[in-house]
Amino acid sequence: MADTIVDAVSRALDEAPERNFRETVDLAINLRDLDLNDPSKRVDESIVLPAGTGQETQIVVFATGETALQAEDVADRVMDGNDLEDLGDDSDAAKDLADETDFFVAEADMMQDIGRYLGTVLGPRGKMPTPLQPDDDVVEVVNRMKNTVQLRSRDRRTFHTRVGAEDMSADEIAENIDVIVRRLEATLEKGPLNIDGVYVKTTMGPSVEVRA
Repeated sequence: MADTIVDAVSRALDEAPERNFRETVDLAINLRDLDLNDPSKRVDESIVLPAGTGQETQIVVFATGETALQAEDVADRVMDGNDLEDLGDDSDAAKDLADETDFFVAEADMMQDIGRYLGTVLGPRGKMPTPLQPDDDVVEVVNRMKNTVQLRSRDRRTFHTRVGAEDMSADEIAENIDVIVRRLEATLEKGPLNIDGVYVKTTMGPSVEVRA
């Protein structure tokens, strides 16, 4: 299947019109024979892309002390308990932060307060933080997340995820797609039978079918 993926990616890249900005490469996935009104049947997976996302991934860490100091070297923003309370009092600021951030990480002992102050904002967006246990290396966790995408269908049969950028090679993007499709097939109730189609495209380019 990998050759087919490389061919599809190459076509998507070749057929994309010239733009004056760096386009992302996205994957559109169509599902079938699933009752997505049942939350247990929905797709909600975090996947580390072997070739990276090709894009900046915005990561916010909620932490204190030594963990916060370490996180400052790798995260886009580090926030403490006071910042958390401030966000709880300013729903607009909380929503802005949630919308511009790809992933949140938080020390495990802050999760209860995050649920209290930001649960209603982050929960519906599927962005509740990844809990950081005391023996976890925050630098390692954040660096891994920089290459992570979220595969989330919610209640829609068609959904999208980022698989790279136009200046990555077709082989790199194909490798990312292969990992996503394999995870999807392993996750879905009937595996490949629940996939109606997979398409790859640049931001403004035409869709090219990866597989039926």
